[in-house]
Amino acid sequence: MSGHHQTLALLLFSAFVAVTLGITTWVSRNRHGSAEEFYAGGRLFSPMENGFALSGDYMSAASFLGVTGLISLYGYDGMLYAVGFLVAWLVVLFLVAELVRNCGRFTLADVVAARMDERPVRIAAGTSSVVVSVLYLVAQMVGAGSLVSLLLGGTSDAARNWTVIGVGALMVIYVSMGGMRATTWIQIVKAVLLIGGAIVLTVLLLMRFHGDINDLLRSAALRSGHGQAFLAPGLKYGGDWTARFDFMSLGLALVLGTGGLPHILSRFYTVPTARAARRSVLWSIGLIGGFYLMTIVLGFGAAAVVGPEAVRGSNAAGNTAVPLLALDLGGGADSTGGTVLFAIVAAIAFATILAVVAGVTLASSAAVAHDLYASVRRRHAKPHGEVAVARAASVGIGVIAIALSLLARDLNVAFLVGLAFAVAASANLPVLLYSLFWRSFTTRGAVWAVYGGLVPSLLLVLLSPVVSGSPESLFPGVDFQYFPLQNPGLVSIPLGFLAGWLGTVTSAEPPDEAKHAEIEVRALTGAGAV
Repeated sequence: MSGHHQTLALLLFSAFVAVTLGITTWVSRNRHGSAEEFYAGGRLFSPMENGFALSGDYMSAASFLGVTGLISLYGYDGMLYAVGFLVAWLVVLFLVAELVRNCGRFTLADVVAARMDERPVRIAAGTSSVVVSVLYLVAQMVGAGSLVSLLLGGTSDAARNWTVIGVGALMVIYVSMGGMRATTWIQIVKAVLLIGGAIVLTVLLLMRFHGDINDLLRSAALRSGHGQAFLAPGLKYGGDWTARFDFMSLGLALVLGTGGLPHILSRFYTVPTARAARRSVLWSIGLIGGFYLMTIVLGFGAAAVVGPEAVRGSNAAGNTAVPLLALDLGGGADSTGGTVLFAIVAAIAFATILAVVAGVTLASSAAVAHDLYASVRRRHAKPHGEVAVARAASVGIGVIAIALSLLARDLNVAFLVGLAFAVAASANLPVLLYSLFWRSFTTRGAVWAVYGGLVPSLLLVLLSPVVSGSPESLFPGVDFQYFPLQNPGLVSIPLGFLAGWLGTVTSAEPPDEAKHAEIEVRALTGAGAV
């Protein structure tokens, strides 16, 4: 890319960073340091504000960069991510949002521990939350590396690595200084920018094809080299039964995973009531639904305008399809319009990554401090000490995420997020649903449900084509691939539910009927909720 692209994009990105650092500094001066303030922003956000923040938390680099890239390369099959990400919110709306808000305080473990032996449950749920969050963070940072690689001409590995490190450093600053209140306002600003940028690109794209969607799809199919197969199922997931099972596995993980994501669950604690939590979800469904419709159009637009070969040439996983489309729609590489539009889209993508990593890091540091640290101390730590541990944990989590993202930098970001969803659906969702709806659920069942989903999902990924045995894997030179599917959800999600059931029926501990009745009343009415 030319120096104009670099300079303008970096200026716009620097402006966003300056604004968000200003928000963080302002919030840090006005906070009183309590755990409720740090973890939940004082529970003062309105449903609309929290709805925008939820959508900002959810519309990640996987949505903006990864999904459009997959659609531009694989057509119809790439749309599975967009559909799965959106349908998942029905699970959140009907089964999770209000009940979690009424039963918990700051984290997933709060809901489960309300009727169980706290220490083993908090250690299990806290560990799972950290693992899911780190996987999610890796995806965002890989997106940041792909973007800066495109911005700087695709030749500088050092610049790409330093970008990942810089994003990690900024997320630690956001979380440690501003907590949930600063993170929420960063999410809101980012959601407005992202949706606005998507609208502009979609309008320009449709103007290119005179508003004719059929012409757009025909052009995408023609340019793809696959003809009508580009618009039909099977290009990526239809080759054999293994590919079809991978398709089902991914769909299951996407639909069920959202309800177990720690950074999404923590957002329900930032509003004052369960009714406000439900209305937040309705706001986010509207915003996210509109956004994903536009990503589908932009994905096929990138195939039609830029072409899959150019997309793959820039980034093998397709992560740079949207910036390349913006460059073309603005008038081309040497035009002022192309330079400006590319710079705006690149800056919005950077903003997206920064905002999401801040939210995920906050959720994971809360799990470390509120669940793991408090459990090791055997008694609840003092709030101020817990907040200090959370700030320190954000640094450690940032370092781990940076190291892993440098290793996985050539994988598609939507695919990486799919792995995070699979682990969340396998380990977090079973224990959450059992705790809320099964009267006989016990502590052993809760611990077994978490580890029974977490361990198999991670083990199956390690033994899958993602890690070894193929040219696209993390370690192409070795082969310990024994599990044929790239996504473990089809096996690990049922194992999580089965382990929870097995742990409960083999437990000598009698279920606490009184606590279940108390939780049931609190979940449905809000009586006694924090």
